[in-house]
Amino acid sequence: MSILMPAADDAILARREEIIAALQKIVPGEGVIFKEAELRPYESDGVTAYRQLPMVAVLPDNTAQVSQVLKYCYDNGIKVVPRGSGTSLSGGALPLKDAVLLGLGKFKRVREIDFENRVAVVEPGVTNLAVSQAVAHEGFYYAPDPSSQIACSIGGNIAENSGGVHSLKYGLTTNNVLGCEFVLITGEVLRIGGKAPENDGYDLMGVITGSEGLLGIVTEVTVRILKKPETARALMVGFASVEAAGQCVADIIGAGIIPGGMEMMDRDAIHAAEAFVHAGYPLDVEALLIIELDGPTIEVDELIRRVETIARGCGQTTLQISNSEQERLLFWAGRKAAFPAVGRISPDYLCMDGTIPRGQLPAALAGIRDLSQKYGLRCANVFHAGDGNLHPLILYDANVPGEIDKAEAFGADILRLCVKLGGVLTGEHGVGVEKRDLMPEMFSEIDLAHQQRVKCAFDHKGLLNPGKMFPVLHRCAELGRMHVRGGQLPFADIPRF
Repeated sequence: MSILMPAADDAILARREEIIAALQKIVPGEGVIFKEAELRPYESDGVTAYRQLPMVAVLPDNTAQVSQVLKYCYDNGIKVVPRGSGTSLSGGALPLKDAVLLGLGKFKRVREIDFENRVAVVEPGVTNLAVSQAVAHEGFYYAPDPSSQIACSIGGNIAENSGGVHSLKYGLTTNNVLGCEFVLITGEVLRIGGKAPENDGYDLMGVITGSEGLLGIVTEVTVRILKKPETARALMVGFASVEAAGQCVADIIGAGIIPGGMEMMDRDAIHAAEAFVHAGYPLDVEALLIIELDGPTIEVDELIRRVETIARGCGQTTLQISNSEQERLLFWAGRKAAFPAVGRISPDYLCMDGTIPRGQLPAALAGIRDLSQKYGLRCANVFHAGDGNLHPLILYDANVPGEIDKAEAFGADILRLCVKLGGVLTGEHGVGVEKRDLMPEMFSEIDLAHQQRVKCAFDHKGLLNPGKMFPVLHRCAELGRMHVRGGQLPFADIPRF
């Protein structure tokens, strides 16, 4: 599948050997990758439908090398695509033919653990799960837990503002990151935030988190760590309809109960996950809720009683409560393995990511069913029900001509539906290339121009991760800077801004 990206600069490509030699002086040894076979692992990220070999990949060891690489690229007008673990599901790390791919896979150290201030200082290549493992011996953990936490990196979490099944109560990455070391495209190294829970001035961490590598490179991260709750138990509740499950979600939140996590799966996802993990999921239900309650034991016991009452009132057909930590983890194992599980029932699938108000869950699911019939493609639904973050998995076969195009059109319509219902285009997977041309569905031209101004404040040459997030036409005339060739205005019939 090809996708329109910024045109390659032939002048830069002609200097490839010179650029490789210069990068090898900055990052000696095996830190510069330029042979075609060795570049193949970097040709895509988690969205494997889009592929492009980078001009060269560079894997620095430290902040000084990152700074020097970026300064060289800035001085020479060379594009840079940052990459963490390559698990992005929006094409956020898709390389460019004429760009340097800057990988942070060697930044894997936990630099400091400060239990007194409840923070950890880590490098961006540290995996999400490794943070929790590093502090587990003192009874602490790192709250955000994407399903890919065994592989996704903290740097990538910041780029996409990742969440996870426990984001309902404990927040997304932006709520759990306190500061970072940040390298600008010019090579300048900044310190943003720190261990203190509050800082003076503008909240630049709020700007950096979710910026998808368009503003700079994170080389160190200070994250908040939390004490593990005294008790955590999970309920697995089955319903005869997704509407009933959606109502149960609304009623739980309406009762003032904030679970540690609350996830929903529909029939297709349930069957796929159970066949894959054998978690004991009921197979005779249309929807399954996994609800985790945590805190002091006496509080958890009371909340379980209240949730049971609410579930019965919504017509639950099955209900199981975990009686051990092993059983609780088994409940979650199926949900966290849902994506690979669906891969067993379909040759290919497209994972979407949109967010809606919780009260619109029934309408959203009904709309997805209608779209499934329209496009003739199945869709398995797995999502963070508590915060309305949908993850529809559109099933298709890339070997069937035209099916990938249908799947992409189906996905785009799902995201339009999310916006129509009062939601947003993305929850935690980012915009990348997947959703960039849908941005006008949600933002006005004025909104997009202001977003571009933030980009220009950090990267006025537009060298960092070009082709991502902003719609195609916004790169033809960025903030009124028109590129005119041969005296002919490109796309003259399109209104300008």
